Amino acid sequence: MNKTHRLYLVLGDQLSFDLASLKGLDAEQDTVLLVEVMEEASHVPHHPQKITLIFSAMRHFAEALKQRGIRVQYVTLDDPHNSGTVPGELRRWQTLLHAEELHLTECGDWRLEQSLKDCGLAIQWHSDSRFLCSRAEFSSWAKDKKQLRMEFFYREMRRKSGLLLNGDGSPVGGSWNFDAENRKALPKGVSPPSPVRFSADAITQEVLALVVKNFSSHYGVLDTFDYPVTHADAQALWDYFLDWGLAAFGDYQDTMASDEPFLFHARISAALNIGLLDLRELCNDVEAAYWAHRIPLNAAEGFIRQLIGWREYVRGVYWLKMPEYAGGNLFGNSRPLPEFYWTGATKMNCMSQAIGQSLKHAYAHHIQRLMVTGNFALLAGIVPSQICDWYLAIYMDAFDWVELPNTLGMVMHADGGYVGSKPYCASGQYIKRMSDYCRNCAYKVSESTTHDACPFNSLYWHFLMRHGDLLRGNQRMSMIYKNLDRMPESRQQALWQRGQFLLAKLDEGESF
Repeated sequence: MNKTHRLYLVLGDQLSFDLASLKGLDAEQDTVLLVEVMEEASHVPHHPQKITLIFSAMRHFAEALKQRGIRVQYVTLDDPHNSGTVPGELRRWQTLLHAEELHLTECGDWRLEQSLKDCGLAIQWHSDSRFLCSRAEFSSWAKDKKQLRMEFFYREMRRKSGLLLNGDGSPVGGSWNFDAENRKALPKGVSPPSPVRFSADAITQEVLALVVKNFSSHYGVLDTFDYPVTHADAQALWDYFLDWGLAAFGDYQDTMASDEPFLFHARISAALNIGLLDLRELCNDVEAAYWAHRIPLNAAEGFIRQLIGWREYVRGVYWLKMPEYAGGNLFGNSRPLPEFYWTGATKMNCMSQAIGQSLKHAYAHHIQRLMVTGNFALLAGIVPSQICDWYLAIYMDAFDWVELPNTLGMVMHADGGYVGSKPYCASGQYIKRMSDYCRNCAYKVSESTTHDACPFNSLYWHFLMRHGDLLRGNQRMSMIYKNLDRMPESRQQALWQRGQFLLAKLDEGESF
């Protein structure tokens, strides 16, 4: 009796041996398909290191599958028969192999999933079990809620996972959230651990050459690529963080420091997002480190909250609200993204530091993204879709499901407050408090209206003035507007004029 021949498509962000769609695979009969396609590598100008990471990790994963005795068809970017799209390659290989069934795990990108659903093939879809909360479960939780709050969702995920709970189901330490203990600035004399670096093997060297040949016009340098591309190396990166970074992560996760791109951060988000690490194992490791008294509670809870709280939450929002969500523009922004976002050529030291390291390493941590580059885009009124495309392109760990709600919702407040209860806007004083960037800046953070004043200061008040009709009714903004109203009229006018001057410079294509 002939067995059914099944074809399993594995995407570049699904490199897990435990992938849901692979559960029923018959190594003797079935085939796994992996494809490098130009459409996915270039629909935004992805950082060359990001393309390198995904292609190299895909090639290593294909070799690992073969070593397990699994039949693999791998299509390289420069294959002359490559159709250039994922649906095109799936159709081509379904025909070539006479596959009777096609299996695929849910995508991380609405655009790609829709193109596959519209390609005319009968695909059997599998829920992505790498996440703690399924799309259906999140939809059920969000039903009939006008606004969603991550904190309440996070508590549900803590209960579901059993992480950091006492025997009676209450949270360890008496609180669900220790975010207030995660905001310390870096003291003098405290040095972060040296980052772990991974050298390029023969497979990665081939991919690097391919990327140089095909994507040299994309922004970002390639010669600093040192990321893990295998499960084993990703595990080594994680183990190093457990030993040397996690204990201080809780205190300093919001801090920023000049020429210190990584500080006490794990740098595992890219490996996790493409399947080289397992969410549940990471959380269990962190909890075990806490119970073993190796790390404080604010570090354990803070890290777990990022994984099963915020990360799961934004994925749920993405699939609940797409595709309409992507068009959000609450403030009616129309200003294009400044060129210096792609070059780092600005005298604002905080922006230069954050953008410069992003171009060099395809990495910035969450506060640099939210309160520096994101904060500036919010205050300057940048078109949300343009800053979203920039984050998607420039960061190693950026995939649409995680990038879009973070940027459009959290950074730009363009969704009207669905993700965040208030805009995360701030003057230069926040950056001064959480970093040393202001010490070596051409602008003075102590000034707001002079020619050498920190641009964040006047743009902050200008943003609040021009959007008062939308924001004054927000209870979390009431104190800020009371401070604004107490200012003398002359002060308000000076801030407005300085903001107008800076925005006009942006409109003229100038940097500052």
